[in-house]
This record gives sequence, structure tokens and C-alpha cells, in this order.
Amino acid sequence: MTAPANALEITGLKKTYAKSKKMPPKVALKGIDLTVPRGSVLGLLGPNGAGKSTLINILAGVCIKTEGQAKIWGYDIDHHPRESRAAIGVVPQEIATDVFFTPAEALDLQAGLYGVPMSERITDQLLETVGLADKRDAYVRQLSGGMKRRLMVAKAMVHSPPVLILDEPTAGVDVELRRQLWANVMDLNARGVTIILTTHYLEEAEALCDHIAIINHGELIASEPTPKLLRRLDHKTLVITPEEALTRAPVLGQREGRAWQTELRPDGRLAITFKSGSISFEDILARIKAQDITIRDLATEEPDLEDVFVALTSGEPMPA
Repeated sequence: MTAPANALEITGLKKTYAKSKKMPPKVALKGIDLTVPRGSVLGLLGPNGAGKSTLINILAGVCIKTEGQAKIWGYDIDHHPRESRAAIGVVPQEIATDVFFTPAEALDLQAGLYGVPMSERITDQLLETVGLADKRDAYVRQLSGGMKRRLMVAKAMVHSPPVLILDEPTAGVDVELRRQLWANVMDLNARGVTIILTTHYLEEAEALCDHIAIINHGELIASEPTPKLLRRLDHKTLVITPEEALTRAPVLGQREGRAWQTELRPDGRLAITFKSGSISFEDILARIKAQDITIRDLATEEPDLEDVFVALTSGEPMPA
């Protein structure tokens, strides 16, 4: 099969969990439309309970959707379940390994479950990729938590799937191991693997993902290239360090059209958040100098993914 333009195509995907004796019916997904281009790194973000895990479980074939369509690498998960599942690898949040196997044995067993012939297995290549070649014949119980997570990535890749889903892969992992894990993942992406990442570390998503999708209350509220999403908050913050710490925020004049807002920070610095294009740096600096404030230093702060995420999921007004 020729490689499709999109690694993932989801249309009108809905999921409602049936009621139980103690719980009413629960609508987890309310009609998700999402397209993931081949070779991209997608950050799938959302608060706890937003529906991310339900979406992943449907794609992995462990949860039955209520309505809609999903294609993985061009294969419909209903009409071609075997092919669609073969096209995806999932690294779950929980570490699930048999501690009495070695990493090599664990990968061989996983490959066998996927029906990969012995002649086509890439056990040693995967161990090298995730930095576990020197632990090939050690027992899994002897591995650190970070090493076990890297082994989970290797297990998800034994059948060489073109799509890899990582569900909170760096939860509880120290900084050095996190960097190693991301180096492994980005190397896979450089080889053509499409990566779908869920994480609560938004700075990671901003740095690694070229596309961001945000789910909230079972609805897709944003799906855009990362730079475009970051431009949704049309504001910047100018941070002024005066020669002498301020004790109160100065009044900079009338705010035409709510063009800016001022904040006195605890360290005596003045932060002025303004809409890009509504007022210039020169105008703000002129208003500061008119207050007889001597400026020792200037810095600017751009909105990051966390600012956008909070604004979209909480309904908080954007700084004016």
C-alpha cells in the first residue's frame, strides 16, 4: 500500500459509556474531527477527563466507539481492524513488563504476539535505538524506572508501525532520562514515524510538536500548527526594571480600547501586557518616562502554550 498523505483521519468520533447501577451514561467524546499528516509530531492535550485516553483506546482497539469513523494509515478500524492495529504502536502510561524476562526476551515475545517472523525481528536494533543495548540480557526487574519506560517504547515498535502513540511517557522520569527518551522518539520521527503525544508537560509539547490538538469535555476545541496556535493570544508583556523598585503601579493614561494592562510585581518590576498592533513599544516607553521612571532594564515575554491552553480550556479572558 502506498503511504497515505495522512497518518490518522478521524471523523465524527463519539463515545458514550453505558450507565451502570451507580453511574448515569457518560459522554466521553462528542464528535471529534481530527486529521494528522504523515510524518508529523502531534501533541494531543487536554485536562484530566477530557477524553484523550478514550480516543487512544478506540484507536488501539480496546474500546468500542459509539459513532463515527477512524482510519489509521488509511485503514478503517471497523473494516480493516487487523491492518489498522498493525499500523499503530501504543506506549501506555502504566509500565507493563514481565520482570522475569530480559529486555531481548520481552521484545521477542512482543514481536511473536504480532506475528513477526524470526527473520524480520529487529530486537537488537530497537535496543540500540532506545539505549538499552548494554542491558540486553539483564532482567527487566534490574532496570530503573526510566529504562523500563524506554523498553515500553521499544515494545511498541517491534512490528515497525508507522504511527506511534505515547501516553504520558515522561511521567515520573527525571530530567536526564526524559531528554534521552525524547532523543529516541525524535530519532524515530526523523525515520518517518508519525508521533502522537499526550503530556501534561506543556513546555515539552511546545518544543517537540509541530501540531497541537486540544480536547476539552469531549470536544476538539483546537487543532492547528503549533506556531499558529501560539499566535491566538495577540499580546506581549513588557517587563520594566526601574532604577528604584516601585511601590505602586503608575497610571499610564487612558487605555484606548483596553490596549494594555499594568501589573506591579512583588520584586518592584512593572509588567505591561498589551495587544500587539494596538500600541507600540515607543508609546509605552514614552508613557513610562512621562512618569519620571528611570529604566534600568527591559525584557519582553511572549505567550507560551500554557497561556493558550489555559485560555482555551478555562474560559479565562485573555489579557487586554
